[in-house]
Amino acid sequence: MEAKEFYFYVLLCADDTFYGGYTTEPERRLKEHNDGTGAKYTRVRSRRPMRMIYTEAFETKSEAMRAEYAFKQLARHEKMVFLKKYM
Repeated sequence: MEAKEFYFYVLLCADDTFYGGYTTEPERRLKEHNDGTGAKYTRVRSRRPMRMIYTEAFETKSEAMRAEYAFKQLARHEKMVFLKKYM
């Protein structure tokens, strides 16, 4: 059986806000967000379209969820500093 990877990801929304989440399939999840069937936050029409600007793979779901939680605790300027390292 192939090992499953878990991803923490960040979306840049059309209204210039960030959304962080976790998934096992980043491409599918981005499509769900852009189709309006993803998270409640991304269902708002003014936030679409979104683009995935960051992904990081983890071996376990809990690691990916920890990364998501840590990102969501940051202030906007701290999120921008974090993302700037990878863009």
